[in-house]
Amino acid sequence: MKTYSILLRGINVGGHKKVPMADLRELLSKVGFNDVRTYIQSGNIVLQSSESSIQNIEKRIQIAILDRFGFGVPVIAKTQNELLNIFDACPFSEEKKANSYFILLDQIPDSKLVESVLGLSYENEEFQIIHSCIYFYSSTGYGRTKFNMNTFEKKLNVKATSRNYRTIVKLIAMSNEGNKDH
Repeated sequence: MKTYSILLRGINVGGHKKVPMADLRELLSKVGFNDVRTYIQSGNIVLQSSESSIQNIEKRIQIAILDRFGFGVPVIAKTQNELLNIFDACPFSEEKKANSYFILLDQIPDSKLVESVLGLSYENEEFQIIHSCIYFYSSTGYGRTKFNMNTFEKKLNVKATSRNYRTIVKLIAMSNEGNKDH
């Protein structure tokens, strides 16, 4: 069994796409995942699976959510090591890292597409793209940024979801907890 962090995009935001976490844990257990745990209400899941294909895991979860709740959501799965590597690769200073966002991508974008967005810049904002993550920092806070994840998704031809530093740290800790008994 491998441990995976599953990130759902756009659930329980502004009263849209409501997914109670208890129902989600039960659903994912019923479709064959083990040790399903959630963190806060925004679609952060740690689970175990004998499935080795991340694409199959993502598809199974998408289908299960569509069948049960009646709407589709983007699903991004990362292995325990992938998430730890993403965290460790953050290019910012420790101070900035603690206040940054990790925009996790469903794949590594084409290098030519990455080059096409490198010129985008906004005052008080920094980003770097490394493999399947956009590392984003704003000195004025995420809620006041001009940065737009949808723009980057379109320009890079990827699906993405963002998590703050605290959430990534918690998911890594949950992944480690899950492996103590397995």
